[in-house]
Amino acid sequence: MRALFCTDGSKISFNAIKNFSHYATATVDVICVIDWSFLPDETVIEESGFVNNCRNIADSILDYAIKYIEECGLIPGEKIKLCGAVIESILDRTQEQNYDIIIMGSHGKKGLQRWLGSVSREILDAVDIPVYISKNINHGQKILFTADGSEITQKTLNKSVNFLNLKDKDIYICTVNENPDLLFLEGTLDSNWMMAIQTQQEIYSEKASNAAKKFIEDNNLTVKENKILNGIPAQSILDYAHEKEIDLIIMGTRNKTKMEKFLLDSVTKRVVENTKSDVLICKIANLQ
Repeated sequence: MRALFCTDGSKISFNAIKNFSHYATATVDVICVIDWSFLPDETVIEESGFVNNCRNIADSILDYAIKYIEECGLIPGEKIKLCGAVIESILDRTQEQNYDIIIMGSHGKKGLQRWLGSVSREILDAVDIPVYISKNINHGQKILFTADGSEITQKTLNKSVNFLNLKDKDIYICTVNENPDLLFLEGTLDSNWMMAIQTQQEIYSEKASNAAKKFIEDNNLTVKENKILNGIPAQSILDYAHEKEIDLIIMGTRNKTKMEKFLLDSVTKRVVENTKSDVLICKIANLQ
C-alpha cells in the first residue's frame, strides 16, 4: 500500500499517522505545503529571512515526520515540500502519483468555519481514493462498519477487509431504520402506511446487517456486535459510535458531482464533521 500523509506539523496530523499504523502496513510519502495563498495578490514573494524561515520550518516538519512514520512501524517514503495553496498542492500531487490512500488530521471546525470548509473536507470531496481522517489519538481497536444493504456497502466491506489488518480487532456493525415520522410526505398521516413502511424497513435492515456480518465472518474476522438502530441515520451512527467508544468508523460513498455535494447534507458528511472517532471514507465509483 502506498499512502500520502498530509501534515502541517500539528499534533493532530501526527495523531492521524499513529492511529493509521494500527490498521495497515504502508509506504508513506509525506507532504508539507508552504501556503502563500493568504497573502494579497499584489504581494511579491522574494527571497528573505521570512521566506527562508518558512522553508526551514517545512524541512524540519518533514524530517520529523519521516522519523515518526518509521517509529510507527510504517515505511518512510518521499519527502515533498511545495509552495502554494494547500488544497490545490495536495490534489496536484495525488493526480501525479498512484496513491492508495490519503491520511490527514482534522481540527474539527465548527460554526462558520464548517461552512467555509476545512482542508480535509475539500480533499475528501475532490479525490477518488480512500481518505483516512483523524482528530484524536485512540487505541485503534474498535471498528464500526455502517451497512445499508447497498452495493456501496458490499464494495466498502470488500475493500476494507483486503486493505486493512483487522485481525484481533473488535468489529461492530450498525444499520439504521429511519423513522417514517420524519418523512415529509402526506402518507405519514396514514398510520397503516407508516406501519407498512416501518415493517419493510425492519426486514430490509435485518437482511442488510446479517449480510454484512456474514461477509466479515467469512473473512475469518469476529463481529462483536451487530446492531439495528432507529432514528436519523447520521445522528444514530454518531450516538452509537460515542456510546461504544469506537476508534474507527468505516463508510462508503459514491462520487458526487459538485452540485450534489453542495445540495446534499449526506450522512457521510455529517458523520465526518461531528464524530470524535477516526473515519475512513471509501469512494466507490463505476457501480454500473
